[in-house]
Amino acid sequence: MERKTQNNRRQGVRGAKSTSRRSDKPASKSAAKPAAKPAAKAAGKPYASRSARPAAKPAARTTKPTVKPAKPRQTKVQRPETQEYVRLNKFIANSGICSRREADEFIQVGLVTVNGERVTELGHKVRYDDDIRFNGERIKGETKVYLVMNKPKDYVTTLSDPHAEKTVMDLIPATRCPQRIYPVGRLDKATTGVLMFTNDGELTTKLTHPSFGARKIYHVFLDKNLKKADFDAILKGIELEDGEIHADSLSYVDDEKSQVGIEIHSGRNRIVRRIFEHLGYKIKKLDRVYFAGLTKKALKRGEWRFLTEQEIAKFMMGSFE
Repeated sequence: MERKTQNNRRQGVRGAKSTSRRSDKPASKSAAKPAAKPAAKAAGKPYASRSARPAAKPAARTTKPTVKPAKPRQTKVQRPETQEYVRLNKFIANSGICSRREADEFIQVGLVTVNGERVTELGHKVRYDDDIRFNGERIKGETKVYLVMNKPKDYVTTLSDPHAEKTVMDLIPATRCPQRIYPVGRLDKATTGVLMFTNDGELTTKLTHPSFGARKIYHVFLDKNLKKADFDAILKGIELEDGEIHADSLSYVDDEKSQVGIEIHSGRNRIVRRIFEHLGYKIKKLDRVYFAGLTKKALKRGEWRFLTEQEIAKFMMGSFE
């Protein structure tokens, strides 16, 4: 009996020790975490989870970064008038005085000075802010201007005529176009229609020289019907006092055949009138309806407008049709 009692006591003591050891250890890891959360709140931290906490401010750098961030490149805007170099003949042509070829001739004969020194060599380059003079008068590379007019009757296009009562320049006020411009080509006093103006000497040369193929179409009103034989002769070519001339195309406009449309590239003076006068016809009215891609659409007699960017771009690309 005593041995059984001692054995029972020993087993009871072992059971108590094992129970006390199990109770000291946490049941699982999840059971230990809740105990840490109240501690965080007790320490004055209102957010229990890390994801809910606001982003902490980065600590101040104690050392410089090994790679510095690239600074954005700042491009300094420079005026072309003080930086860009151009050939002297181009500068003169851009001023509207003449073409490049004519400028070369003026340079060679000594009519041009740059910053007080006479320049006679071709290919000389200048800046826009240089003092460039032609016959002693300073010239500047003016802003290019391009416009088209529906020329009225009784206005002359020859600006150098001192006896002219009315010139086409009278229709273009300086308040709207302060640049010095001039008509491209010529239309006589009685001829109406499309007339272009610019201060671009190089473009003027291209538009007025037949080799560049600027199309010109005229509406001709005759005093009588145009005979078929004369119609064919104009297309084939007729001999005038200054050489042979022929039309690029010719067509009747009305049933009576007293009105015709003629396309021609020649830049000779009064060439359309001379063609029909040579064949015994008198022109009652002559109207240019097309010139190098320009028309008089939406322009009344005497009105004009600046060319659009698209129209100017065609000229710059050499499209004169």
